[in-house]
Amino acid sequence: MPLALPKRGRRSLAHSKWPVLILFLPPALLLFTVLVILPMGEAAWYSFYNWNGYGSPTQWIGLRNYQLIFRNAAFTQALINNGLIVLASICIQIPLALWLATMISSRIKGALVFRLIFFLPYVLADVAAGMIWRFVYDGDFGLVGGIASFFAADPPFWLADRDVAMYAILGVVVWKYFGFHMMLFIAGLQAIDKSVLEAADIDGATGFQKFRLVTLPLLGSTVRLSVFFGVVGSLQLFDMIMPLTGGGPSNSTQTMVTFLYNFGVTRMQIGFGSAVGVVLFVLCVTLAFSYKRIFMRHD
Repeated sequence: MPLALPKRGRRSLAHSKWPVLILFLPPALLLFTVLVILPMGEAAWYSFYNWNGYGSPTQWIGLRNYQLIFRNAAFTQALINNGLIVLASICIQIPLALWLATMISSRIKGALVFRLIFFLPYVLADVAAGMIWRFVYDGDFGLVGGIASFFAADPPFWLADRDVAMYAILGVVVWKYFGFHMMLFIAGLQAIDKSVLEAADIDGATGFQKFRLVTLPLLGSTVRLSVFFGVVGSLQLFDMIMPLTGGGPSNSTQTMVTFLYNFGVTRMQIGFGSAVGVVLFVLCVTLAFSYKRIFMRHD
């Protein structure tokens, strides 16, 4: 059993923490208050005004901005698109990352090279990734157009087709972020006790049985964490969509954040944009706390 500290030792340890707290906690609280709490409070306050951002808000309209949000067809489409991104993340991106992690987590030849290759898209800035894929999808000069011309087919313009553009973006999202989830799973796989897998081999378990009955249950906390990051990140997607489509064509690729930017900031409707920000904040916080309370309470 570990030895308990005497009372005098515990008191001295507690007293030794106070100088550190007094020195480092106030600056952190000040920065958090100025950069996070105050802007959030101001956004909530501005959401009750019809304000263009100049001067002080004076035209109080109450909940009118929130009524306009939920009557706006573009915002409804943004909610649907965010739901599609969440589904793509959970149903395609995370399973792909888990499969690749199991493939390259063992000490096979070239495993480190494959890890680097698969992780590189995540390191790339979102804006840069959007610009690259905008060129790739270009029907005149891009890779997709070159492949179509090679097969003597009409060049596709996926980003200009409102029925296809969102699915093209989903492909980019999966490509961009699966490497992050793959590295999470690799870390989780490396933490599994190898003796457990060796015992499964001795018992005659097949590769699929080991994965389903041993590896996957032991990766439960990592899978839940990966899903959490995927859901919260999907709700905040913005940087990559702007260079790809800017929310178009015809608002078919809007997300909640691009909707906030396009309908609030660029149109100088700061009150309306603040209301969108409040809705997004409440949705993210509700999902995050509910998910952690329901699925991650034992992690």
